[in-house]
Amino acid sequence: MSSKRHILTAVAWPYANGPRHIGHVSGFGVPSDVFARFQRMSGNNVLMVSGTDEHGTPIQVLADQEGVSARELADRYNRIIAEDLVALGLSYDLFTRTTTANHYAVVQELFTGLHRNGYIFSKTTKGAISPSTGRTLPDRYVEGTCPICGYDGARGDQCDNCGKQLDPTDLINPRSKINGETPEFVDTEHFMLDLPAFAEQLSEWLKSKGGEWRPNVLKFSLNLLDELQPRAITRDLDWGVPIPLEGWRDQPNKRLYVWFDAVIGYLSASIEWAKRTGDPEAWRKWWQNSDAESFYFMGKDNIVFHSEIWPAMLLGYSGKGSKGGEPGSLGALNLPTEVVSSEFLTMEGRKFSSSRRVVIYVRDFLERYDADALRYYIIAAGPETQDTDFTWAEFVRRNNDELVATWGNLVNRSISMAAKNIGHIPEAGELTDADRAVLDASKAAFATVGERLNRAQFKAALQEAMRVVAEANKYFSEQAPWKLKKTDPKRMETVLHVALQLVSDAKTLLTPFLPASSNKVYEMLGGTGTWTGMPRLEEATDSIGGEEGVSTYPVITGDYADNEARWESIPIVPGTPLKPPTPLFRKLDQSVVDEELARLEAAAGS
Repeated sequence: MSSKRHILTAVAWPYANGPRHIGHVSGFGVPSDVFARFQRMSGNNVLMVSGTDEHGTPIQVLADQEGVSARELADRYNRIIAEDLVALGLSYDLFTRTTTANHYAVVQELFTGLHRNGYIFSKTTKGAISPSTGRTLPDRYVEGTCPICGYDGARGDQCDNCGKQLDPTDLINPRSKINGETPEFVDTEHFMLDLPAFAEQLSEWLKSKGGEWRPNVLKFSLNLLDELQPRAITRDLDWGVPIPLEGWRDQPNKRLYVWFDAVIGYLSASIEWAKRTGDPEAWRKWWQNSDAESFYFMGKDNIVFHSEIWPAMLLGYSGKGSKGGEPGSLGALNLPTEVVSSEFLTMEGRKFSSSRRVVIYVRDFLERYDADALRYYIIAAGPETQDTDFTWAEFVRRNNDELVATWGNLVNRSISMAAKNIGHIPEAGELTDADRAVLDASKAAFATVGERLNRAQFKAALQEAMRVVAEANKYFSEQAPWKLKKTDPKRMETVLHVALQLVSDAKTLLTPFLPASSNKVYEMLGGTGTWTGMPRLEEATDSIGGEEGVSTYPVITGDYADNEARWESIPIVPGTPLKPPTPLFRKLDQSVVDEELARLEAAAGS
């Protein structure tokens, strides 16, 4: 394999029916950014893409309730979500949206290719209608008892308890999630994706991933293979991508189903990114090179779309299902290398729920606490391989004990002592065995932490990086440079040089997790230029949407290649001027726990 890999970091698309809470970003946002930043530091060519998912009934329903158009609602939350993700430091090459002319064109091209190859067929099915409004109820808006496992809160498309794919007509005692009424089921014609036509190819592909994927993801995906059924990809709705076929294109109430268009967003965002860079074909390096890799990040409720349905769509468009066929005009497309799914984050023992106000929105959190403190908690205590509970007591403990008292303290005491007593990075004299041992261990951590990050084992990687910090603190305390000031100033300078090298190494090891504070440490050590790139919002225009047919919307992008960060121990330069440091993290008072719990109870009770 060449040293420079092409790595697509495909991040789940947040749904634009409201601001995102910290449970959402613990599943898709922070893990994907840690991965992308590490891969860039390793010299690889990373393309990290996503955007807001803006079609479907939930947005239409909410817009009706608020007396605005679906477009206005999507515009509002697209901007809020983009601003929040920038504040969290997520380094998207492009974060866009699904209501662009480019996205519509790519979605319609995928549909056309699948249809031409025989993987899409029309079928008359029973659709759920609300008796009081006459409107179609999408599958997810019909709830009832699962006929397979008896779970009462099963949705019309899937039972979250047993994971089986369902139709609304399968449910026992179906009811509308919107108003609780019993839906009527009427005949309606829809297009279906022929998932069983990919069973053999999907099985072969999934079985080849043994030992590479997280075991829970692979097991869940393989279990679903026996249940594959044709799945509807159109809906009776006027808010979505038009169906690109004669006799269907102009039907006002038939649109492609939101899930079908959303997964295509990874490809359409890559194509949009390429156009923005001035090289419209650049996306192909990540989608068609045989040695390109793609990693898809999401919460576990999205596994089925990424390990079964999206791969089936890619196979069908490329002409590789059981019916054969030819690739469409975009050419054959790569399957995912890995589906990196996180489990769920709960909140003080309760499931996150915006409707029940058991929630902490990203924006509210970042108004009161540092982004890096949240990023640290999500990786250190988050739901990487099992459901995890967010508690304010644990957040405050980790912030104070680990970020402030361990890492922040090391930075502060080593730089402040060198700045105060010497004014610059000192020269190292002759090294002792203790000096060499701690420096060697620090250098060796790049391979250990890097291996973990390459395998998306973020929690273990962070633990290893923090072990280096703990060892550096131990070294500093044992060598006691403050005692050497009068007895052996040359030895004091050597100890401080070693300590500052350890700080520099730890800052590099922690950069994927804590980019904003790592930039501060780089500056404290006298670094010039940008250490690691941070995202920014840019305004973009599009030819659809808005009152005059043109819309303006924010995209997230950034200059992530033009910086100093690289994944190795970089020798510090003696003589570099040092100033007294400012605190790296804020210590939180224990009263924060009671304040936040009171705020949560007040919101849940209102």
